[in-house]
Amino acid sequence: MTSQPRDAPQFYLTSPSACPYLPGKEERKVFTHIVGRRGRELNEILTQGGFRRSQTIAYRPACDACRACVSVRVLVDEFEPSGNLKRVLKDNADLIGNALPNRPSSEQYSLFRRYVDTRHADGGMADMTVLDYSMMVEDSHVDTKLIEYRRRGIDSGITGKGSGDLIAVCLTDEMSDGLSMVYSFYEPDLHDRSLGTFMILDHIRRARAMGLPYLYLGYWVEGSKKMGYKARFKPQERLLAQGWARVE
Repeated sequence: MTSQPRDAPQFYLTSPSACPYLPGKEERKVFTHIVGRRGRELNEILTQGGFRRSQTIAYRPACDACRACVSVRVLVDEFEPSGNLKRVLKDNADLIGNALPNRPSSEQYSLFRRYVDTRHADGGMADMTVLDYSMMVEDSHVDTKLIEYRRRGIDSGITGKGSGDLIAVCLTDEMSDGLSMVYSFYEPDLHDRSLGTFMILDHIRRARAMGLPYLYLGYWVEGSKKMGYKARFKPQERLLAQGWARVE
């Protein structure tokens, strides 16, 4: 009789459900657990293979007769913001992001609730309790940080930290070849700032400063308005059948 090591991944397939991106389509996912002493190594291998992390689960689409979900990563060193993206940076020049351990707070959850209730009231996260949020943040076997964004204060030039109300948050995994933006949310009333776009631009700068070549953005879905924004950050690579392919 043979046996698998306790930390060897086992993969499972979900039942079909309604696709959140393309009307009339169904989605299935293949997933595995990221636990044990090989958690970080496994997460990196799977991320490079097109998986995404949610708590201790790594998943990727495995839909019948559909390959619309395409993994995207930005080529950090070659990225140059367009005129529109430079305006987003300028509009948010008064914000500072501070990297913190992945520990939840009531202030984060209050912002998360305002964001979800305003932007995604009919989504899968609409019913998340404070305990659910805490698990989303803390339940990780990899190197995970929370980037909190606040306005510049009087002492920011000395401390390098913002002050005042929490404006935006991103849950970010740090890997050997890049940063992966797991989930982000922000103050919904500040829609003119394009805070989601700003956080991507800030993460590109962070990855570059850390000497990391990639920023992983998750899935781009052609024809989906929810995911169309990811095509703005070029040059990028998309994971196709033959491997990662450059897109200008």
